[in-house]
Amino acid sequence: MATDIVAQLADSLAKAGVEDGELSYKGQGRKLDDALSVEEIVKEIQDFEGLQALRLEGNTVGVAAAQAIAKALETKSEFKRCYWSDMFTGRLRSEIPPALNSLGDALMLAGAKLTVLDLSDNAFGPDGVKGIESLLKSTACYTLQELRLNNCGMGIGGGKILAAALTQCHKKSSAEGAPLSLKVFVAGRNRLENDGATALAQAFQLMGSLEEVHMPQNGINHPGVTALATAMQHNPNLRILNLNDNTFTEKGAIAMAQALKHLRSIQVINFGDCLVRPAGAIAIAKTVSEGLPILKELNLSFGEITEEAALAVAQAVKDKDQLEKLDLNGNCLGEDGCKALKDTLEGINMAELLGSLSDDEGEPEDDDEDDDEDEEEDDEEEEEVDDEEVEEEEEEEEEEENSGNKLSTPVSAPRPPDVSSFLSFPSPDKLLKLGAKRAMLIEQQVDVTDAAKTAEAFLKIASVYKEENNDIKHAVLDSIDALLKKAFSTPSFQGYSFVSSLLVLLGLLKSEDKVKPVLVVPGHLQALEHVVRQDYFPKENVAVLEAFMSR
Repeated sequence: MATDIVAQLADSLAKAGVEDGELSYKGQGRKLDDALSVEEIVKEIQDFEGLQALRLEGNTVGVAAAQAIAKALETKSEFKRCYWSDMFTGRLRSEIPPALNSLGDALMLAGAKLTVLDLSDNAFGPDGVKGIESLLKSTACYTLQELRLNNCGMGIGGGKILAAALTQCHKKSSAEGAPLSLKVFVAGRNRLENDGATALAQAFQLMGSLEEVHMPQNGINHPGVTALATAMQHNPNLRILNLNDNTFTEKGAIAMAQALKHLRSIQVINFGDCLVRPAGAIAIAKTVSEGLPILKELNLSFGEITEEAALAVAQAVKDKDQLEKLDLNGNCLGEDGCKALKDTLEGINMAELLGSLSDDEGEPEDDDEDDDEDEEEDDEEEEEVDDEEVEEEEEEEEEEENSGNKLSTPVSAPRPPDVSSFLSFPSPDKLLKLGAKRAMLIEQQVDVTDAAKTAEAFLKIASVYKEENNDIKHAVLDSIDALLKKAFSTPSFQGYSFVSSLLVLLGLLKSEDKVKPVLVVPGHLQALEHVVRQDYFPKENVAVLEAFMSR
């Protein structure tokens, strides 16, 4: 029965996952080398009246194949959405720019008006940015709302090219009376560093339309953070700001705290693993207490925050009636500080919002206090080192430009992530780097008494599933098993609510709370097929799925 249910569910998900006007080859693992290999795709594109979106994620596309697809797109004037992440795996670095140029030229020739451009997980470096430079400057991108370039290895050079292209697009579109109003910008794991971030900050400030900014793991420290803080002040509709795993220090954190005062629409702040330190945390707490009325999530984990600063943060959120999660894990509270924090939140009836404190570093050594006094001196040394690193990186990028035989491979993360970082911005690499205890760590982090949060965590873990990679496959399934075993064995856990939340998040059931469905990926189906076969998954919940799917 479970297999039949999953088959029905897969059918519904397939239908729900394809939007109107969309042609999808997502996750099919096709090796598209030449025109012959894409004959079927080309014909379907040509025959598709009113084509608005093309999904090529999870395939590998060569230059000749891209040119053939591009030719078919030249007449698609209604085209709007490019879902082209992870489509150059195993390709030579030199193949990617001409492939992107062909596709971009076709969209410009068609007179397309793009709203979504997703090229994440292609690791194409600065050359890849050059491959989309003309497209980004063209009329096809005057209407762009979402730009997703996560894990592309752009580097400082690529960040500067991207910033210049966005600036040019804004100026040209403004001259025609319809300025570029980008809403979502995603560029995690790109080695942007200070110079790349600063260049992009200038473009962000010019646009002033951003609602979501995700730039984790980019090696940005306080000069770049300060530039971004200034830019964010000019984007009053910003709802989500994720700068996880960059190095703020006090200077950057204080600058960001000032910027947050201008952002009354902010709902999610992720400054985890950003070394905000006590002074930075206190500055952020002051801003939170004085404003941010619809704040839902605040992540200040792994920031060397001490007990006093953590308690200031706890007091700051006491009137935030929409808050859903507070993450202060991995700081320097000590046993007494952790207890004081929990007691404080208990006193304002918000203890259930606090994430795990299992990775607390303990009270700081006395010597740590001297670090603050020496920070200015350290910053000067850091900037000197940064200059050297920039020169080195520019040399590396020049070598990459002159070498056409490098494979497109993902850039490794500079530091291993924590659980909250993984759940905020899931990736296979992050999951594996949580180590052998990942299942236990995830189980501790997720509040399994909350069915909706458990369903959300389940889908985030499942999203990184890869059938062809045994390490990732087992890591995903082990983590899911641990999470759901704990959930279904908890007396207060409501299994029916879990299934309901799952269906809402998958877009198969409408919610009165206007919950935004996730982007459905094959891993969700694989994980569902796995869990309904397990002994811990109650048969009555399987029956609910069956009843829903057979309606």
